[in-house]
Amino acid sequence: MGKKRIIIIGIIILSFFVSAYFYPQMPDRVASHWNTQGEVDGYMSKGWGLLKENINKFRKYFDGFIILLMLFLFYIYLLTILWNIGFRFDMGQLMIPALGILFYYCGILIENAKRNWFIGIRTPWTMSSETVWDKTHKIGGRLFKVAGVIAFFGIFFPKLSILFVMTPVLLVTLYTLIYSYFEYQKEMNTSSKL
Repeated sequence: MGKKRIIIIGIIILSFFVSAYFYPQMPDRVASHWNTQGEVDGYMSKGWGLLKENINKFRKYFDGFIILLMLFLFYIYLLTILWNIGFRFDMGQLMIPALGILFYYCGILIENAKRNWFIGIRTPWTMSSETVWDKTHKIGGRLFKVAGVIAFFGIFFPKLSILFVMTPVLLVTLYTLIYSYFEYQKEMNTSSKL
C-alpha cells in the first residue's frame, strides 16, 4: 500500500474518532450551513442518525444499488477471467450494456434519495434547501435514466460508443449542478420578497 493511500485511510479513521469523541457533546440539531454573512441558516440532526434516518427512507433503492454494483463488479471479474483464459472480445462493447443498466439504476436511486451527506446530487444549494434537493433529484433521476438508455445505443456504434456512454452522464451532471443553483436562487428571491 502506497504512502498516499495510507494517509487517506488515516484521515478517514481520524475523522471517525473525532466524530465519536465529540458526538455526545453535540446538540440534537447541529449547524450545517452558513450564509454569505457567516450566519447559520441550516440545521440537521447530528451525526450518523441523519445518514441512517435518511438512507432508511430510500433503503430498498440503496440496497438494490449495492446489489447492482456488486453484480457489475462480478461481471467485470468474469470478463477478465474469460479474456485471460483465451476468449477474445471487445471489452468496451461488453461494458456498454452494464454501464447503461448502472446509469439507469443510478437515476432510480437519485430520484428517490432523501437529503443526506452520502448519496445524491450534493451541491451547496441542494444541501441548503429540501425543496431544491427534491426538485434537482427528481429531474436528475429522470435524466440519469435517459443517460442509461442512450448508453445502450453505443452498442450499435462501436467507434463512438464512449461518446454514447460518457457525454450524456457529463451533460446530466453539469445540468443538475446549474439547475440546483438557479432553483436555489429562485427560492432565495421568493423568500426575500416575503
